Formats: sequence, C-alpha cells, structure tokens
Amino acid sequence: MIQPVILSGGSGTRLWPLSRELYPKQLLPLISDDTMLQETVSRLEGIPQLAAPLVVCNEEHRFLVAEQLRAIDNMADRIILEPVGRNTAPALTLAALAIADQQDTIMLVMPADHVIQDITAFQAAVSEGTQLAQLGYLVTFGIVPESAETGYGYIQRSEPIAGHAALKINTFVEKPDKATAEDYLASGDYYWNSGMFMMTAAVWLNEISHRCPEIYQHCEQAYRQGIQDTDFYRVDAEVFAACPSDSIDYAVMEKAVGETTAHPAAVVPLSAGWSDVGVWSSLWQVGVKDNQGNVIKGEVMAQNTENSLLFSSHRLVATVGLKNTIVVETADALLVADRDHTQDVKQVVEWLKTQKRSEHLTHRRVHRPWGSYETIDLGERYQVKRITVNCGAALSLQLHHHRAEHWIVVKGTAQVTRGDDVFLVTENQSTYIPLGVKHRLENKGSMPLEMIEVQSGSYLGEDDIVRFEDVYGRSK
Repeated sequence: MIQPVILSGGSGTRLWPLSRELYPKQLLPLISDDTMLQETVSRLEGIPQLAAPLVVCNEEHRFLVAEQLRAIDNMADRIILEPVGRNTAPALTLAALAIADQQDTIMLVMPADHVIQDITAFQAAVSEGTQLAQLGYLVTFGIVPESAETGYGYIQRSEPIAGHAALKINTFVEKPDKATAEDYLASGDYYWNSGMFMMTAAVWLNEISHRCPEIYQHCEQAYRQGIQDTDFYRVDAEVFAACPSDSIDYAVMEKAVGETTAHPAAVVPLSAGWSDVGVWSSLWQVGVKDNQGNVIKGEVMAQNTENSLLFSSHRLVATVGLKNTIVVETADALLVADRDHTQDVKQVVEWLKTQKRSEHLTHRRVHRPWGSYETIDLGERYQVKRITVNCGAALSLQLHHHRAEHWIVVKGTAQVTRGDDVFLVTENQSTYIPLGVKHRLENKGSMPLEMIEVQSGSYLGEDDIVRFEDVYGRSK
C-alpha cells in the first residue's frame, strides 16, 4: 500500500501579495483552475494500491484544506493539525506515527505546493521509488536540472543501484552561488533537490528515533496525547511546540549517505516539468506565455510589454513599455518587481510585520468554514463587511462586548437568532443586533446567503467575539 503524505505547512512569503500567512500558495489556483493542493492530490490518480491522502497542515488552514479536498471528491484519510510549524521532519514523524500499525506501508511524501507537468514521468518515478522503498531505502527524487539555479539545494549522485533506474547518493549540497551552480550543471552529476521522498513508515520511525531522538520523543508524546476533533487530529500543542525544528534532509537523509547505513539513501532521477514555484520568476517560467513572452492572468492590457508576469485579481491592470517585470494586483496590495529580484519579496513581508500591518497575514476577503467575509469600508467607529454564508452553514452563537451590528440581506434568506427570538430575514430586509446580545446567523436555504453587515462601536477587532456554541468546534 502507498500512503500519500502531503505536507501543507508552508507560508509562501515570496509569492506575496497573493500568498498570505492565513491563505498560502498551496491553497491558491496559481497554474490552473485547481489549487496547488488539489493538483498535488489529482496527479496521484492511477497509481496502484493508493490509499486516501494523509495531510499535515497548519491548524489555521484546516477548514480550507478539508473544503478543497471535498471539492475534488478526494477526502483525506486523516488531516493532522500542527499547532505551530516545526519544519518537515516533525511533520513526517507525525504522519508515520498515524500509520504506525501499518509499518510496511510506503509513504509517498510530497509538499502541497509543487508543479509537475509530466504526470506520466512522475508516476513512473514513483513506481521506481516504490521498489526501492520496499527494499528499505530512503528514497528521494532528484530533478534533472535545466539551468544553473541558485534557489535549490542539489544532490550529487554516486554509482547506479544494480537493477534499478536509481543511484546511490554521494552528498547533499546547499544552495550554490551562480558559478558553482554552472559547474554542477556542466558536470551532469547533480540534481535539484525536490523535497519529495518515499520510505516505509517503519524505516522512517527507526531512522528519526535513532538520529534525532528528541524530535521522535516530542512527536510521539504529542501524537499520543492528541485528540480527534471532527475531521481533524489535534496533537498536544504544548508538547509539539517544544519539539526541535528540522527538515527531512538535515535530520535523516544527509546522514543516510554511505555504504554502512542500515537504510541507505537513494535518488530517483525525475524529468517531469517540475518547479517548487517558490518565487514569481519561477511561476513565469512554468506559465503559458503569449507571443510577447508574457504570462497573463485576469483583466490585463499589456502594451509593448515583454517577458513579464502580469496578474490582476480585482481591477484592470495596464502596462506600457515593460520588460522582465512582475506585476501582481490584489484587492489591498500591488507588487511591481524586476523578474530577477523576486527572491527579495520576502523582505517586503518582513517589513509589513515590523510595521504591524495586516497585509502579510490575510487578504481583504477572509475565508471561514461557513463562507467568507470581506471588509469594504472601515472608519474610526464603523466597519462595513460583505458576508457570504454557504448553503446549510451557520455562524457560531456569539456576542460582542464593544460593537453592535446591522444586517441587510441582499440575496437569499437568513435565519437569525437574537436573544430568545428566532426569525427569518429575506432579501431587501434588515435587522439589528444590539451590543452584548447573543446572536447567530444561519443559511438553511438552497442558495448562498449574501448580506451587508455594518458594525458600529468603540472596538471592531475580530477578537471581540465570545462564542457559546459552534458547529466547527472553534473556541476562537
């Protein structure tokens, strides 16, 4: 049995302003109409003896992950929630512990945010990796390099493994400078490090407990003390927060190079149109280009513009006389960058954090398990939101200490609980929720409920919510 393990914990800061901390790149449709998480799951279709995916994700992303998998009719076998990020080695250890009773199961470990264009080549490499994993190898996939990239780590190959289209590994190397990367490319002995792996659960647990016992002990205790919460598994937050942070490469793979190891590392070469889409320039490289070499998405007018990536989310973007430029527009931010300097976008995110601004954290439209809301106006003592409630969904029973709310229904029918009263509000009708009164909004209809909410009061922050009942198990 092959157990896909999808690691969905990244924040994708270098793809700001589309990627935000609470809505990162793996949850965005960057290449096609499907999100990157959905594409990761879909490319597995057709692999023999495949189990339902196991996803490890940030607690804040849990409802988005579950909804996106539901949308492609591929529900996860388990969704394990990380209360804090501790890199890929602890995340994989949690996944292996979840299937510890099936230790011969082969884990196919994939980040949720990669592009792979040649699915046939990818699945052939997985077949080769499966054979090696059954023999006890720790398998990684090395991307056959197409250019002298400085943004990737590299794997230096050693001699072939007899009877297999795979090789032993001589060494893992850090991201090189340009001259070193060119030497690697010219030698033909190096692959890009893909960050994808295969091994049995038993082999991984054996290796991590031996090489990084502190990681294993914290993960084992955090998982053992965890609880099932509806569709999710919550590990013990306090124990997991104390776990050391390390990657799969550093914790195990680099130490498994050599003849004397019980479970040696092997690399399967892969040439499949792969990209980790880590920066905007890589998205331009894999995107479909027009006759001028531009990758365009959204409402864009490009005049005398060449070799650029132009993304519009909410309004017309017009460019004149640009070359090798990145332009990305969202509802609340605009990025303009030279295509050769997109690695530096993360510095913008750091600046936003130091200035205590919110644009690194969320979009103007914020997704919730019941639907979404979008702030359309904000003043000193008022805020106006556009709220959408999905069919059959309900907000929590709650109250606010510092604000009152006016609700105007523009589409659908709302069932409103206000104190002891329960009543319907239909299109073009409104109601008022006084400060300090328990209330709930529900959509029991067959179409999405759309309404305008006008808040007024001395404090309008999202933390002014006291929840009494919530069908999604939220306490905050």
